[in-house]
Parts: sequence; C-alpha cells; structure tokens
Amino acid sequence: MPSRYDPSIFEQPLYAWWEQAGLFKPAKPNGKEPFTICMPPPNVTGGLHMGHAMFATIEDILARYHRMKGRPTLWLPGTDHAGIATQLVVEKMLAKEGIKRQDIGREKPETILGDTALCVHPEDPRYKHLIGKKALVPIVGREIPVIADEYVDREFGTGALKITPGHDQNDYELGKKHDLPIVNIMNKDASINSNGGQFEGLDRFDARKELWKTMDEKGLVIKVEDHVNRVPRSQRGGEVVEPLISTQWFVKMKTLAEPALAAVRSKEITIVPERFEKVYFNWLEDIKDWCISRQLWWGHRIPVWYVEEHAGEYIVARSEEEARQSASEKYAGESVTLRQETDVLDTWFSSGLWPFSTMGWPNEKADDLQSFFPGSVMETGYDIIFFWVARMIMMSIWLTGKIPFHVVYLHGLVRDKDGQKMSKSIGNVIDPLDTIASYGTDALRYTLVTGSTPGQDIPLSNENVEANRNFANKLWNASRYIIGNLKDVSDDEKKELAQIGESKISVAFESLGLPERYIISKLHVLVEKVDTGLHTLSFGDAGRQIYQFLWDEFADWYVEASKTRLYGNDRIAAKESRATLVYVMDTCLRLLHPFMPYVTETLWHRFPRDKAAEQSLMTAAWPPGGSIDGDSILRFEKLQSLVRSIRNARAEYQVEPGRKIPITVKADGVTADDVKAEKSVLCSLARLDPDQFLVEVMTDEFASATDAEDDMALRLYVVDGLEAVIPMSGMIDYEKEI
Repeated sequence: MPSRYDPSIFEQPLYAWWEQAGLFKPAKPNGKEPFTICMPPPNVTGGLHMGHAMFATIEDILARYHRMKGRPTLWLPGTDHAGIATQLVVEKMLAKEGIKRQDIGREKPETILGDTALCVHPEDPRYKHLIGKKALVPIVGREIPVIADEYVDREFGTGALKITPGHDQNDYELGKKHDLPIVNIMNKDASINSNGGQFEGLDRFDARKELWKTMDEKGLVIKVEDHVNRVPRSQRGGEVVEPLISTQWFVKMKTLAEPALAAVRSKEITIVPERFEKVYFNWLEDIKDWCISRQLWWGHRIPVWYVEEHAGEYIVARSEEEARQSASEKYAGESVTLRQETDVLDTWFSSGLWPFSTMGWPNEKADDLQSFFPGSVMETGYDIIFFWVARMIMMSIWLTGKIPFHVVYLHGLVRDKDGQKMSKSIGNVIDPLDTIASYGTDALRYTLVTGSTPGQDIPLSNENVEANRNFANKLWNASRYIIGNLKDVSDDEKKELAQIGESKISVAFESLGLPERYIISKLHVLVEKVDTGLHTLSFGDAGRQIYQFLWDEFADWYVEASKTRLYGNDRIAAKESRATLVYVMDTCLRLLHPFMPYVTETLWHRFPRDKAAEQSLMTAAWPPGGSIDGDSILRFEKLQSLVRSIRNARAEYQVEPGRKIPITVKADGVTADDVKAEKSVLCSLARLDPDQFLVEVMTDEFASATDAEDDMALRLYVVDGLEAVIPMSGMIDYEKEI
C-alpha cells in the first residue's frame, strides 16, 4: 500500500469503473420511495467554475447518501441549450469569416423625438396653470398634452418630465395610465425611423449628436447638466439595452402564481433556508406577465403557425403536421399557407419544464415520469429562486397538476478568501480543475461542503483545500496502520473481519475493554448525527462531525490506545482491537463516502470484505448505528482528562518527550479500577513509567506517604473523583526553572 494517497493515480480509473459497472443507474423498484434530484443544467458553451463544483458536490452527496440508504436514486444530469450564449459564440465564429446575421445596436439615443406628453406634479405651483394645455416637441413639432401625476419628483431638475412610452418602462406605465399614444422612433437595427423626421436613417449615435447640434443652433438648449444615471447593459456583450415597443408573446402569470404560492405556504414545498420564502413570496405576489418570446435563432421555436391568407389568425400545435391537420379542419375546403413563428422561447421557459419534460412528459404513462416525478430535492443557487425555481413550480402545477419537487435547497455563492466575488478582472478566480489537479477532487468537495451553510456565501482559499487534502492523508495513514496489522492474522479471522458489522459487535460489546466500548459508542453517536445532518440537509455540520471524530477521537486516542493491545501479549485483546479498528474504519468510510467518494472507495476495497454481498462502497449499505454506552463514554473521558493534565504538566515543566515519569493516581472506586485496567494505555499515551505507576483508592485524606517523600510533588486535580501526584524531584533542573 503506498505511503501516501495520490488522487491523480486513483480518481480517473475509479470513476471509469463506476460508470462501466452502471453504478449510477437507479436501482429497480424495491418498495422504498425513490429519490430524485435534477442537476441545474450548466450552459453548454460555458467553462466550469466553482459554482458548478458547489452544486455538483451537494447533489452528489445527496444521491450517494440516499443510494446507500437503499432508495432507487436518480441524479439527472444535463446541459442548458444556452440560446443567447450559443448564438453569441456562433456569430463570433461567423464574423471571423465575414458573415453576419444582422447588426443589432443597443446604445440609447436621445428619445425626445418620441415624446407624447409632458408630465408635472399636480401640486406644483410652477406648472398648475399649464395642466391640460399643449406643448410642441422640438424639431418634429408634434403637439403633445401637459398632464399631471404624483409620480413626478418636483425637486428633480425642472420638475417637468417628458414622457416617452415607446422607449422607457416607467414612461410606458404612465402612458397606459393616461392613455397616451406610443411613438416608436427606432428601427431594430438602432437607426432612426420615419417618426424621427429629418434624422430618419441615421444611426442612434449620429442622431444624438445631430439632434443636440440642431437644438443648440435653434436656441432650444438652455443649459446642460451631468446626471448619474443607471444604464442597463447586456450581461454578455456589454451593449446598452434599448427599451423598444414591439409585438411579443406573453404568458399571463397571475393564474399560475396563485397555486405556486399556496404550495409553499402550505409547506407542500419546503424552502431551505426558510428566510428565502419571503423572497419567493415577494416575487410571486407582485408578478407581472412574462414575455416569453426572444428574437434569436437558437432555441425552441414558439409552436405557433400563422395563416398567411387570414391576417392575425394563427394555430398553436405541437408539430407542423398537427398544425396542418388543425388548419384543414378549421379552413375546410380552403388551401392555406402556414408560416411558423421565427421567435424562440425564453430559455427560462424551457428550463421551467426541466423536472418533468426530462421524465417523458407529456406522455403521462412514461415509466420515468411514474417512478421519479415529482422529484425529492431541487438544489440550486439562491440568485435564481424566481428565474428558475418559481417558474418550475408554476409550470409543473399548471401542466401536470403536481408539484415538481418537495424541497428546495439554496446554496450560497463561492467567493474568494476575503469574501469578494471571483472575477477574472480582479484576478481572484480559483479554477476548480486546477484545484483538483493540485489537491484532488475529495479535498475540494470536502472544503466546499464543510465550509458552507444553506443560503450563505462561502469564502474559499487554497489553504483550506490543502488542509482537507491533509485530512484525506490522515485517513489513508490510519487505514494503512489497520491494514498493516492484518497481514499476519489467520484466514478464519480475515473471514470474520470481512463480515464484521454492528450485529456482531453488539454481541461481544460487553466483553470489550473500556477504550473499545468508548470508541464504538462514540461512533454510534456519530452515525446518528451524520444521518440526521444529511436527512435535514445540514451538510456542513455532518461533514465536520466526521472530521472531528476521525481526527480527534479515533486517530488521536483509539489508534494510539490500540497499539498497546496489538503489540502486547494478550491475544484476545489484540483480536478485539483488530475487530474494533476494522468496524470503526468501515463505518467511517461509509459515512464519509458521500463527501469524499474517491479516497473512501479506494480504501474500502483494501479491507477484508464480503465481495459477494457488496460490489462497491457506492452501493454498500448505510451504517445502521447501534447501542450507545453513555457510562463507558463518561468513564473513558475521565481517563482522557487525566492524560491531558499529565501532558500539560510535561509541557509546562519541559520534560523531555522520551522520558517516562512516575505517577500516583488517586481515584474513586470505579475510576480506580479503570485506571488499573488501562494502565498500559495510560502509560503509552502520557509517557508514564509502568514500574512507578501507583493507583490508590481516594479517601477523605489526600496526603499519603508518596506526598511526604517528595516536597516538590506536583498535585493535579483532574475531575471530581480523579487526582494525580507526580514526584518531580530529580527529573527537572530546578535551578533552570527558578
């Protein structure tokens, strides 16, 4: 067995074996409730980033946990068709070849040419006398009304607001309220149309310059002031987004929102963390109709066919064949021409169908739809709770009559170690593939999940990942120690160890030594905590519990204590210790597998196991837990406290690490018996001299002959019912201490 764990050697072959063996496929129906989770599909054009690593880790943990619990488990992967992103990539490729689909500009021009009203505050004394009068739009000379509305801020600028319903969202709402006409001055290529008068045909940028030049020449410009304005820009191209009135397809949302609100209010769907319910409610309670049409060529085309011979009439169908059939029935005896809508659906529309369309819908009898829908958990980032989560819920209820999933788990964003958003421009991006190459997949997974809480952003640094790579090595070394001590055991004992489990451990439990009963009881406590943590989606807490047990309890205490058993003369104690080591490690590998699948699977195959019963740790049974002996835990914790007190004393008085010191332990009856029984363990852990190791049953009088013989004795009060005396004379340089 190699002296250290090298992820680059084991990970790729192991994953290939998992796939080849079909271990990711859901088990056949077995009477247990299936577990379903759908991957938030990453864009097909994008590179992987830490956000992908985060959700993939959480979802794989859930899938592995429920698979080990025996539930038929489906983790459904996929990619988003990414309409805008894909089109952008393709058009960039075509542009290099001199081919253009069309040029679309988005820089906002001056829109005064499209004004249809002037609006003032009804209580503004400066303008009260003008309300109801007419004004002229400069240059084009269009007559427009002066209207009044409390929307106007009297303190901003002149207090008179020009209204351009065709090119501003707020102005559009005011226009509807006051029944204003809509004047569109811009073509789709960002040039000025015929409503722009003398500026018709000019690009918006050129029109802006010419407009102000003309107004200045005519003496219409009183003054120019700078104002800070929030300008919407395209996330992908950086161009200014231009509001433009156009004919689009909309979905009326109020009807869809009500049952989606009810599903969360009634707790039929639970959102974790609960505070994000408020965000969900705010979106849906004030929901607007949804524009679902996009002027793109890549995506799902809107299933509408226009009837060329009948203006304004159209047919909605699932296919052209179905559309033609409907047309022949509607227009009997008439030859009509059908033209499909060229617009495509908003990407969030098709994403909203994801939980059930991937299961075979609209075929309601599809096996997958019957078995795995509704889903169990939807895991995603909190930033798309409305764009995706809410729309999945609305569309699922409307189209299938069922909720799409029972639980929504929202993770936070992965940020740099200082809490800043990762950005290429800042230079603080941590590439997950680079991190995996340096530290291994398990270390990254474990860092992401143990550093996170639901809905909270997580700071990430390579130092944290390195620390968890060291944890993987700690696990590897502890396993090497155990496996190394199994080399010389008989074949019969190896067969027994291969079938070791809670049932066999419980039979022999009472006959085991105190350290064995302690570590097994603490292990069973751990099983309960991890099971509860994963069941309640407290991934970080569950992962940290395993770390604490393996590092602080098992490796630091029991592994060290076991050496006195394995290397002593008591064969029965040695055999019991081997069984305990294998049982504890086997259970811990099962508990840790969802978090660190590669190192745990690699190690699990090196231990004695029943190959016929369990093919892979991935499909092995989840640990059932077992009896917890609280009394043994308390009794061994007293011995731990004694060891810590002695270690602290050694450090304070700078006793050489290799020097074994004498001690007298005074304890109450039960504790005294434990100290005597575990003398070899205590001597090993605290570097005590076994030939000068005395145990006295505690009486009311603490003074004894041992105290009198050495007036420099160090007296240690450990806990109630447990004290110790260490004669220090002759062991340290008192002159140096003074």
